[in-house]
Amino acid sequence: MQIGAMNNPTLPVEAEVDRIGRAGFAFVDLTMEGPAATSFDAKAVKGLLETHNLGIVGHTDPVLPWAYPLEGVRRACFDELCRCADIFAELGAKIMNIHPCYQAPPAAREKIVEYNAAAIVPIAEAAAQRGLALALENFLPPFASVNTFGRLFEAAPALKLHLDIGHCNLGGDSADAFCKAFGKRLVHVHCSDNRGRADDHMPLGAGSIDWRQIAATLLQASYNSTVTLEIFCADAEMGAIYLEHNKRYFARIWDEAKG
Repeated sequence: MQIGAMNNPTLPVEAEVDRIGRAGFAFVDLTMEGPAATSFDAKAVKGLLETHNLGIVGHTDPVLPWAYPLEGVRRACFDELCRCADIFAELGAKIMNIHPCYQAPPAAREKIVEYNAAAIVPIAEAAAQRGLALALENFLPPFASVNTFGRLFEAAPALKLHLDIGHCNLGGDSADAFCKAFGKRLVHVHCSDNRGRADDHMPLGAGSIDWRQIAATLLQASYNSTVTLEIFCADAEMGAIYLEHNKRYFARIWDEAKG
């Protein structure tokens, strides 16, 4: 199991990658989103990854309307996702995530899963052409259920699962249900805590999630890959403290679950 952290998209990417490397994480979950992380010096970032012996997972803008039922909008989003995929591949990533698209005209919202299923196929193919596995992240309904993900996996057989544990605590299917249904598709995990009301991205243990049970669930699914601590804090000094504490905490409960 490898523990990583995400760059703050309000700060320069190069500085954030250097910070994560100096903090001793195994990889950076590199999110390419505004306001400061939509573009950067890929050569400089690659040098920092090598200097700190950091791996990388690709994370895309969470609100791109890539399945919107207007061809021009979908095409623009497809081009942006291909741009991200090119950069992630250049940096050595093997996984690129994508978030569900919730945008649709009011009269067509009942077809949102159908739109996602159709639009994700060429995106998964484009990622594969660049040596990347495309992984869909669970979030709010209707993209919080095993049933919906089953429909999307049927449409795009190469699609993988990016399991966000915090999102599983917001009323959808549990992490256990996702792991039992799609454990073989699971390629990446996000961990943050909340109290079941909002996606707060709190430190592990500050909310209502049973992290020892989560560790056991992931191990039962034979998962032993990348885990991002997706913890946010307005105060940079406290954020660093939370991340360091949670890195040690999760590693300990993982070892305990392994027995």
